[in-house]
Amino acid sequence: MTPSLLRGWPLPSAGEDKYSRGAVVVIGGARATPGAALLAGLAALRAGAGRLTMAVAESVAAQLAVSFPEAGVVGLPETSDGSVRGSGLDPVFGDLESADAVLVGPGLDDADRTEDLLRTLLERDHDGGSAGAGSGTGGATIILDAYALGCLPRLGNDLQPWHGRLILTPNPKEAGILLGRELDQLESGVREIAGQYQAVVSCQGFIARPPGGQAPEGPELWEITTGHGGLGTSGSGDVLAGAIAGLRARGASDAQAACWGTHLHAAAADRLASRLGPLGFLARELTDELPALMLELGT
Repeated sequence: MTPSLLRGWPLPSAGEDKYSRGAVVVIGGARATPGAALLAGLAALRAGAGRLTMAVAESVAAQLAVSFPEAGVVGLPETSDGSVRGSGLDPVFGDLESADAVLVGPGLDDADRTEDLLRTLLERDHDGGSAGAGSGTGGATIILDAYALGCLPRLGNDLQPWHGRLILTPNPKEAGILLGRELDQLESGVREIAGQYQAVVSCQGFIARPPGGQAPEGPELWEITTGHGGLGTSGSGDVLAGAIAGLRARGASDAQAACWGTHLHAAAADRLASRLGPLGFLARELTDELPALMLELGT
């Protein structure tokens, strides 16, 4: 994956207003970890998305809304420990129906509750698919990160409504969970995950899409060769997932959004490392680099 390749695969134009650049919904942000949702949402807007809604634990919704005035914020029911409940998504369903990209995972901190949440969304999508438009996620691309990834092996065939519109952003440990075994070779493992879950997968510099499909886009595997070790910092994965969501909302295809988002994330780290040093830059600083990097690539 090189800058010249990306210049030959340009992102959709900016459009005339925020509605033409698409809508992102981020579901995450438990009481103890609202910052993860904030980082993902910030990255989505820095990548060019037009509108952003964040659905987070109700105890932190007001604070997040004040600290992030560019976003709409919806409070979700939570447990006594502050974890987002799997039920009680009614407040955000209106936003989900009009979303172009839905990111689930940043800041969720309870695996069982997260599985319940995904099942709620899938059931709504399944019912919506039978009843027609106006239900569920409206055909949006679903991006899963963090705790939302660990639930997938238990969902099995229930994932069918999302086949062909999933993007997964696991780290190597989460990739092993998705495969149900220790990850030996990253390249072949990422390919296998893409086929098994019918998803585009971005994992530590490798991006794979499932084989076949109605509109293949070149290869089935790409490799990012940029990126600095400083990416191994708290919140970095939230920025990656948010950037991919924002690019997808703008109208990029799933594979294009994953390739561009992964490259921009890595290139931002390279730029910060050259300016600040190889370690110690913050995930939030990655987001500030995204607009300039896109401009340099002609988008």
